[in-house]
Amino acid sequence: MAFRGLHNADPLDTFVLVLQDRHKSHLVDTEQFQEVLHPWQQMRALLNMWRMNPRIRPYVICVGFYDIYRLGHIIIDWPLITYLVERWRPETHTFHVTVGEMTIRLQDVAIILGLRIDGPAVMGTHVLDVAGLCGELLGVIPPDEALRGSAISIRWLCQQLSTPAPDADEVALQRSARGFILALIGSFLFADKKGVHVHLCFLPLLRDFMQTSSYSRGGAVLAHTYRELS
Repeated sequence: MAFRGLHNADPLDTFVLVLQDRHKSHLVDTEQFQEVLHPWQQMRALLNMWRMNPRIRPYVICVGFYDIYRLGHIIIDWPLITYLVERWRPETHTFHVTVGEMTIRLQDVAIILGLRIDGPAVMGTHVLDVAGLCGELLGVIPPDEALRGSAISIRWLCQQLSTPAPDADEVALQRSARGFILALIGSFLFADKKGVHVHLCFLPLLRDFMQTSSYSRGGAVLAHTYRELS
């Protein structure tokens, strides 16, 4: 696809990119969009609030989320992120930059996030028995003020599960690990704009840690990324 010039990634022909007149890049070209994005870093906020207890680390590693936890400590290049957001095209699911087109692939998800990209698809339901599910898998039942529909407050999870008792048995440690993994999911992998709640549809997938480790989480994350960028 031909572009306008070396420093201008806008297309010459908008036959495919039919949303050009409403796209963010149009605002950049007319100097209406000049600010660098600085979104709220939910992951860093979570790690400041919830220090992972060493006793739940084996469970986090078993499920395959330890690399996600470690990513919370990296420094983000926000000008680069801003540029990529400006150049994402929902018509083709690609970034249109001055050197051509590029996109995010499953291999990128596997290498960068360390998530599995083969195995059973991640599927769940939004019809949940919140009290029964949380009582069984987390050991605590959230009050109404900790819920937003079928999503649960990450801060409330931290308050309830971040510090296992000194004599906690394996069941209690697994419940604490589920809470921490849920928080990682809601703060990083499937975060909304605020990142303060996580949907409980992910909790049944954490019932059996060995089975959870076999899911293709990378595919689900990539699909979610595409949807949020568009």
